[in-house]
Amino acid sequence: MTTTQPAPSVFTTLESEVRSYCRAWPTVFDRARGSRMYDEDGREYLDFFAGAGSLNYGHNNPVLKRALLDYLERDGVTHGLDMSTTAKRAFLETFRSVVLEPRGLDHKVMFPGPTGTNAVEAALKLARKVKGREAIVSFTNAFHGMSLGALAVTGNAFKRAGAGIPLVHGTPMPFDDYLDGRTPDFIWFERLLGDAGSGLNKPAAVIVETVQGEGGINVARAEWLRGLADLCKRHDMLLIVDDIQMGCGRTGAFFSFEEAGIVPDIVTLSKSISGYGLPMSLVLLAPELDIWEPGEHNGTFRGNNPAFVTAAAALDMYWSDGGMEKQTLSRGEQVETALRQLAAEHAGAAYRGRGLVWGLTFEDQDRATAVCRRAFELGLLIETSGPQSEVVKLLPALTVTPEELDEGLRTLTRAVRETA
Repeated sequence: MTTTQPAPSVFTTLESEVRSYCRAWPTVFDRARGSRMYDEDGREYLDFFAGAGSLNYGHNNPVLKRALLDYLERDGVTHGLDMSTTAKRAFLETFRSVVLEPRGLDHKVMFPGPTGTNAVEAALKLARKVKGREAIVSFTNAFHGMSLGALAVTGNAFKRAGAGIPLVHGTPMPFDDYLDGRTPDFIWFERLLGDAGSGLNKPAAVIVETVQGEGGINVARAEWLRGLADLCKRHDMLLIVDDIQMGCGRTGAFFSFEEAGIVPDIVTLSKSISGYGLPMSLVLLAPELDIWEPGEHNGTFRGNNPAFVTAAAALDMYWSDGGMEKQTLSRGEQVETALRQLAAEHAGAAYRGRGLVWGLTFEDQDRATAVCRRAFELGLLIETSGPQSEVVKLLPALTVTPEELDEGLRTLTRAVRETA
């Protein structure tokens, strides 16, 4: 019998081979609401991916959507470069009153461009300008973006290889527990800084994620972060915290570094700062570091006014009191309880995380990919992370309900059992 193969889709015939997520989730999505996505055939998926952390408040959050529609319907400015607009003013005033002032932060706000890697590039450029040095220290398994400067402080060999040129002026150091506790924290870093023969040019800054999301859900201890902040101060290096994925409440507090009680010199934010999945990023910098000349760092899409509107609405709705932080920590305990039981059932399994970012690992490094594939077949969207894609990564929306969490965790448990 002759069978007719389906015609190739426009995705395979026209779109670049660089596409990736669509390969793991081979369907065509059509609509989404809250923690649910639906493909064009009407099949429902529970989303524990949340736009790689860009949808902390879920898909098409109704309050944010209403604010956006109202703004567009009155012909509010959509594109404004860095011109002053009412939407930008409302965001800045809300960000100051809801986020900065309650935390005792006096950082200036910079709009570097629409993406996280734009924010990282601006932060690195500013650190070098302030200190007059080129070297930047990053950490093993770090991920800071796909543009050249950000790749130079990224650890993943596959992503670095895509640069096509040498990636210079970045030096990696061991992240927390990279050496399995066999050496004191920062002993190598400190020795290199103090030895004129070490070959390490004095760094302008250190850039760090408090939880390495793409690197495998590696969680830095609060004491390690405090030690790093102290090291930076003693050696006249700026501390940059990349909070692009772990900020905006992902770990509980609005900033992921709050638990450690440190105050970075520079903070990068993106992903969920707009609240609605709209492109937006920020660089927060200590006032004394704001030595930019007008126009010295710019970008056509650094003033995304619709994103300002949804960002201000999200801050008003979720961060005017402590409710979101408490809810996230409660949901995190729910996830941890389920993962603890799951790991106990499967030899060689382990878990780690904070707030609502969690990772599940297995001795067989190929297992994570199989689990995520089976989860998709069962209607759950989860991805892998880590240098070998060896970690199952859970990143549900912060607005996920306890019932949705239970449903997703039951599906994950089934996927793990069926791939054993």
